[in-house]
This record gives sequence, structure tokens and C-alpha cells, in this order.
Amino acid sequence: MGLREDYLKKFEGKTYFWLGDEACAYGGVFGGCNFFTGYPITPASEVAEVISGELPNVGGYHVQMEDEIASIAALIGGVWAGARGMTATSGPGFSLMQENIGYAIMTETPCVIVDVQRSGPSTGQATKPAQGDVMQARWGTHGDHNIIALAPNSVQECFDLMIRCFNLSEEYRTPVILLMDGEIGHLRERITVPSLKSIKLKKRKKGKKKDLLFGGELIPPFKEIGDGHYLHVTGSTHKENGIRDVESQKVHEKLVTRLYDKIEKNREKLVDLEEKWMDDAKIAVISYGAAARPTEGAVALLRKKRKKIGFMRLRTIWPFPREQVRALGKKVKKIYVPEMNLGQLSREIERFVDCPVVGIPKIGGIVHTIREITTAMERS
Repeated sequence: MGLREDYLKKFEGKTYFWLGDEACAYGGVFGGCNFFTGYPITPASEVAEVISGELPNVGGYHVQMEDEIASIAALIGGVWAGARGMTATSGPGFSLMQENIGYAIMTETPCVIVDVQRSGPSTGQATKPAQGDVMQARWGTHGDHNIIALAPNSVQECFDLMIRCFNLSEEYRTPVILLMDGEIGHLRERITVPSLKSIKLKKRKKGKKKDLLFGGELIPPFKEIGDGHYLHVTGSTHKENGIRDVESQKVHEKLVTRLYDKIEKNREKLVDLEEKWMDDAKIAVISYGAAARPTEGAVALLRKKRKKIGFMRLRTIWPFPREQVRALGKKVKKIYVPEMNLGQLSREIERFVDCPVVGIPKIGGIVHTIREITTAMERS
């Protein structure tokens, strides 16, 4: 075994009491990360703190940059030089990264971006959790594009979904966002580290000399700097060989449509959600992240009162599970959506169903209580 495997063997099968941020860092290492660039920001700083100590043990590198713009720029450069890389931030830093997230999409750079959401806008409540970056994750960068974003609701999922984020980034040659929230990031609970044999890592598909770097197939193979290939990498509209062509409508349409389609055409493979109590449901509740924890408790409590209510939790936020939500909307009479913002996901759900969608929003840095959710549902 190599250095990485020898070191990680000591964790496998053991149970720990970690923060979500800590589990996220270890999930990155187990997911193959060997390069992290970042800048400290609450409530994501523990990701950088832990991974900075662990990456040297597996032959990797941690670089603290001067700000978030430099962090993601260095991350993209490192990936093109052969790294399997990630960064971690929160709302204000995520905002600063948006231009280079667009660059990573346009240049098809596989990388992982962790956003541990906090209360905003602006500095907001710097230490308080929120779920206000749902639409920023989807539409934060400009132009037509697609994105993959996953949302954990436990410390175990912070670990598990990080591995999936890295695999998806390599499979689809795109940046992938782990859309955590500050409550999950700073939640401490039990986690069991799986065996190395059970973790399947997606290897980077490397291109040969004849392969087109930006075309030829829906997801072209990747060519790294230093492999002996001629590379032309630009965020401008480019031909399949990478050379700029910012004048041709057809070149732009072909490129951007392919970038969009490589996620859109694999939507059902990417969608991941959990459902409970749906067999007899007349009403449904949809939630995600930290808000889903009291939501599940509220649904369980109401079912004890013989209410026919079902529960859906989204682990994939983007691409949005529209077919599953559309089918649910045909089955139930009403959908409730508890979330820690003023209705970002509920407005997306409204696009795909004809039944009433009732938001149960909460902001101010405190997660819903079970009573708040049950009361809101009983009053409406």
C-alpha cells in the first residue's frame, strides 16, 4: 500500500465524535483530495483546520490564500496541474468565488467547493447557521450553466457526501458544491468511518493526444498540464480544441449546450433523496439539511395523531429532483417546506406542482423546533 492507504487504514471501521466540518475534511481526504486552498471564515474554518493537518500525512498540500478569490483560482490551477482538489468557505466567501466558479464550469475543471452556509446578506450573523445560498449555488455565476449541489443533514453524511462530490466532479468534469449549513457544520455526533475497500473512487479519465479537450463527446477526457499535450484553456467561448472563438454563435451554442447537457441528461442518475411514510400520504413535507431534522420529527409526531403526512428529504438540491416532486404533487393535496430562509426552495417546488405549496420559513440563525413546524402545519 502507498502512503495514503497506510495512513487512512488506522481510521477505517472506527467510530468518532466529530463536528460536521471535521467529517467534511476527512471525507475529502478519503475522497482522494490531495490539494486544499482556502481562507478562514466562520462557520467553515474547521474544515481547513483539520485538513491542513491531515493532507501532509497522505502526501497532499494545504495552502492558505489571501482571500477567497485567490483560493478558488489556486484550486483551479492546481487541478489542471494534476491535483484532486477542494476549497471550503461560507456565504461571503462563496459570493467572492462566483466568477471563478463560472470559469471552472466553462473550462470543465473537476473540483469540490464546500459552502457552510451562514446568516446573511453581507456579514449578517457571522456565527449563525442559515440556508440562504440555495439559489446562489444554482445561479450565482452568470450565463447559462448547470451545477451539481448536494446537501447533508448529519455528520455521517458530511463524510459520505464529500466522497460522492469528488466522484461526481471527476465523472462529469465539473465543479461540485457541498451545500452544508452552519448547524450541520458545527453539530457534533457519532460517525463511523467505512473501510477503504468499500470506498470506490472515480478515477480521472485522462485524454490521449488525439482526444479533443473540449469536445468530441458529451464529457471529454481531461488533459493535465505537464502530460506532454498542447493545451489552450480559456474562460472565453472556445472551439473543441480550446482555441478562442468569441464571434461564432454556433460555436458558443454548441459549447454551452454541451456543458449544460452533461448534467441535464444525467439528471436522474444525480438525484438522491429520502422518502418516508409516503404510501398513505395526503399531505407532504419537503426539507433538506439541518431543517430536515426537526421536520422529520414533526412529521413523525403528527403521524402519531393519525395524520396522513409523508416526508421527503433532498440530498441532491441541484439538479433539482423535478420529476419526483412533480409526481408527489399529483399525489398529495398540499406540500409544506420548512427551510432556514424566506422560501428559496419552496419557490422552486411551486414550478412543478399544481397543489398549494406552503413555506415554513425561519431566519435569524436558529433552527426550527418540532413544535414550530407542527403548529404552522396545523394552523394552515
